[in-house]
Amino acid sequence: MNQVVCNVIYVDRFSPASRKSAVNEIKRKAGGNSFPRVLLFPEGTTTNGRFLISFQHGAFIPGYPVQPVVVRYPHVHFDQSWGNISLIALMFKMFTQFHNFMEVEYLPIVYPPEIKQENALHFAENTSYAMAHALNVLPTSYSYADSMIASRAEEAGKANCSSYMVEMAWVKEVYGVSTAEAMELLEHFLAMNPDSDGRVKAQDFWAPFGLDCSPLCKKIFHYFDFENKESITFRQFLVGCAHLRKQPLFEGVCETAFEKCKAPGTSDISLAQLADALRSGMLPPADDRMLKLFETFDIDDDDKISKDDFVACLARFPFMIALFAGRINGEVYIEIV
Repeated sequence: MNQVVCNVIYVDRFSPASRKSAVNEIKRKAGGNSFPRVLLFPEGTTTNGRFLISFQHGAFIPGYPVQPVVVRYPHVHFDQSWGNISLIALMFKMFTQFHNFMEVEYLPIVYPPEIKQENALHFAENTSYAMAHALNVLPTSYSYADSMIASRAEEAGKANCSSYMVEMAWVKEVYGVSTAEAMELLEHFLAMNPDSDGRVKAQDFWAPFGLDCSPLCKKIFHYFDFENKESITFRQFLVGCAHLRKQPLFEGVCETAFEKCKAPGTSDISLAQLADALRSGMLPPADDRMLKLFETFDIDDDDKISKDDFVACLARFPFMIALFAGRINGEVYIEIV
């Protein structure tokens, strides 16, 4: 009923098809005279008002001029625009204030870039800069995905949840990492037992994989720990993984490693073959830990590592390709080692 009355455009953030449908619906309604003006909230969430987070591009892909509007909520005691608070508590606090103020300011219309090479990203940035200037705040590369990351860290009982934020708009633009991929890596990072500052040490980094801090593992960890603080943040973990996956030789390295690890004439890697492959660069872990590492690679749980399993695991944890450096050294280049 609300959708019919308000002409709401619903979108599933995690569905490419839904996002595409929403863009088409925005274009249809904004391009005709049979609908009222389309009201969009490009940040996709609320913030504390101290900065602007990255705008979602769906509002700018259709290429129509936009009328930026900034809203302020002057207050003394309670800011009704922001806070992790229930609707009932929000209404109660608003009703206990003698006045609730809201200021609405219409800014000059922002037109799409005249140069065709400039895309929706530049259009969104131009609009963001105009609104940030009016609000006297800074535009940032944080996005709604960062709030999801912080919320998940809070759900996991982690303190200082803001330390998990990574500026997802920048990460997505530079490395092409989706929100779903970032959330998946976050789950693995949380399993590494981050401390109160949201940092993970080397021994905790390797524990979920059943590995100890061998010289090779320390060298791999140092790839992430470029600050030499003996621990890493989620941002370092995410960006480090994304950077490795973006290397042009990465897929070829994974396939070469698989061929070198399996026995001739076979199509899978057994537990014994995986342990043997590790011996070229490190001392394999004990049997129970070796099984844990094997299960990490055995994506489909069929007690063997197929090529698809092997490649999928390394796509998820690209730094682990360095564990097989001894097998493929001299044939391909591995950045970590």
